[in-house]
Amino acid sequence: MSEAPREEDLFLRIIAGEVPADVVHSDDVVVAFRDIAPKAATHVLVVPRTRYPDVTALAAASPQTLAHVVAVAQRIADAECGGQFRLVFNTGAAVGQTVFHVHAHVLGGEGLSFTDL
Repeated sequence: MSEAPREEDLFLRIIAGEVPADVVHSDDVVVAFRDIAPKAATHVLVVPRTRYPDVTALAAASPQTLAHVVAVAQRIADAECGGQFRLVFNTGAAVGQTVFHVHAHVLGGEGLSFTDL
């Protein structure tokens, strides 16, 4: 898998406050912010502060962090789209991963269909 060097990691720059973002949640484990190119009425990224290249690496190294990502996704969905949401992790460039720092896409809102990805 092709992986971006750490210093080029956009999400680390957002977490550090070097790049502005519309942050909706922040704690010691994750930062959640609105996607700049939303695919749904609610489209928020939940990003661990510690860098893992993809969800499989996160699950292997820190299942408790993965569980926290999912819990934060649920809180965001509860607040923004009635608790119903789609949670998407892209793993690999061929399926659309462009930042190789694991992140969950929280997608929800009216009219979201399976083909909307």
